[in-house]
Amino acid sequence: MTNPVSQALRTLGKSDLQLTPIGFGAWAIGGGNWEFAWGPQDDNESIAAIHRALELGVNWIDTAAIYGLGHSEEVVARALKSSSHKPYVFTKCSMRWHADRSIYRSLKAASLAEELDGSLRRLGVETIDLYQIHWPDPEAEIEEAWPASANKARSAGSGSPISMSRN
Repeated sequence: MTNPVSQALRTLGKSDLQLTPIGFGAWAIGGGNWEFAWGPQDDNESIAAIHRALELGVNWIDTAAIYGLGHSEEVVARALKSSSHKPYVFTKCSMRWHADRSIYRSLKAASLAEELDGSLRRLGVETIDLYQIHWPDPEAEIEEAWPASANKARSAGSGSPISMSRN
């Protein structure tokens, strides 16, 4: 049986990424106990949901370091490690957290580099397929963030596209 999800691939902008029209959004699987949480989640159910989406032909997962203060990326990594499917992995930067779990934003080059390294480690991947600047603020730092993100992606060997995200 042909899967309709994988039949309708679309090119993302001017990149070479061929995406299914539906992806797996991993905000909720970050779990509870953080400012923008959707409440407690069962990690095993989250992994099963990712596996099912991939089985149905979804070829990309969108997460962010801030989702669950890194937990969403860790759950995505566990799902990828236990799956034969290798989807595109997208994540986001610029929303950080302090030790007390309070959230702040930074678009400083050093902060973005640290975030990318953390995301690569948590996700257990060598490259991020799409790196997104999440809810960019303060706007004054965007001039530093855009080239810093592009340069860091290139130096990491990914050549990955970068984008802005409001979600």
